[in-house]
Amino acid sequence: MFRLLFLLCLCAVTTAIATGQTAPEKDQSETIRILLERMEKLEKRVAELEAKQGAQVAIPPVEPKTSIAMQSDPVPALSNTQQAQKPKNHAEHTLLPRGEGNYPNLQIRGFTDIDFAATDQKGVRGSSGFRLGQLVLHLTSPLSKKISYFGEFSFTARPDSFALEVERSIIRYDYNDYFKISFGRYHTPSSYWNTAYHHGLWLQTTIDRPEMVQFGGRLLPIHFVGFMAEGIIPSGGVGLNYNVGVGNGRGSIISRGGDAGDINNNRAWVVNLFARPARLYGFQVGGSLFGDKVSPGVAPTGVIGPNARELITSAHIVWTKEQPEFLAEFANVRHRNIATTQIFNSQAFYVQVGYRLPWQENRWKPYYRFEHIHVPAGEPLFHLPGNTVSNLLGSTIGIRFDISDYAAFKTEYRNTRREAGQPRINGLFIQTSFTF
Repeated sequence: MFRLLFLLCLCAVTTAIATGQTAPEKDQSETIRILLERMEKLEKRVAELEAKQGAQVAIPPVEPKTSIAMQSDPVPALSNTQQAQKPKNHAEHTLLPRGEGNYPNLQIRGFTDIDFAATDQKGVRGSSGFRLGQLVLHLTSPLSKKISYFGEFSFTARPDSFALEVERSIIRYDYNDYFKISFGRYHTPSSYWNTAYHHGLWLQTTIDRPEMVQFGGRLLPIHFVGFMAEGIIPSGGVGLNYNVGVGNGRGSIISRGGDAGDINNNRAWVVNLFARPARLYGFQVGGSLFGDKVSPGVAPTGVIGPNARELITSAHIVWTKEQPEFLAEFANVRHRNIATTQIFNSQAFYVQVGYRLPWQENRWKPYYRFEHIHVPAGEPLFHLPGNTVSNLLGSTIGIRFDISDYAAFKTEYRNTRREAGQPRINGLFIQTSFTF
């Protein structure tokens, strides 16, 4: 309204100036001066009235919604000051959204791969040909400012169907950077690879995981059901972190965790400590202990294995800056037969090196991995039917090409031998993996 009044006055002034052009120049100048003074007074009055009216009907500002950014940090999550830019193919896996906003706020991310294999291994079904890899979904959602949920679900091709698996399902309360507590199904933090790289194979450099931490493998417990405390240990630039957990141990099929309960009413426990020095981006060194009472049995055959006390010690040193990349892990699995007190130690390790070449926007990355598994003769658990762990001596050489920031093409040659005296197996493996 006031702006309309101002415009009308301005038109009147313009008209008066136009019609007064025929008057003497002195009279015209005086008229213009008077009109300009009136315009100035009107402008001040309009401004005062608008300010008064705006104060009476002022609308409070709308607070913008805070976007929720997914974090997939290998357990445990780091503080905000320790987050750093990840390599091209490294997406922090896990957990859990931060920030404020509407609750819950579900976000979904997916991974999948398509594979081809050609080997000289005879009489083994599925050793050659195309294979549809896992379709993996990561679900994250904040439930409040400090409580979050993370889930990982996989669909795996079987000869006659697809298998759906709940790989991880975790609810976590973040008290602060030094103490976070969670409950659910985890990837056991007894191995660096097992917590840094998950079912989405796009995350890792190679086509497959090392066999010592293979999904469905039996040497190390891959999944863990229970509760976990984690966080940062005040240590200055050393960057110490911890995980401490208690939960169900291995099932009767030792490759499975106790998803439906512990079979021997004896809880498993795990302690993991590692350091990420602030001045050495990508460097991590650490170790873990895992203890359990194992009671294996294979229902189809009726074979019941001896009860044994299990103690797994492991250590790792990694440098994931990618120029170069270096990963090395060692694990010793100690079983003590409760009935006979005999002790057996099985060892496994791998060393992997890679380098992202500075050509074509750093999209090429050649790599090499050597791995070894040794299980002593007479080991009471790893030689049971259905729970067998084979010896391994193997080399892998390959190259990864990042087609885009979200898709990769990998090619590998592998040479492996299972037992002494057995022939070596050679194979060519190709994979395209991506995230969406």
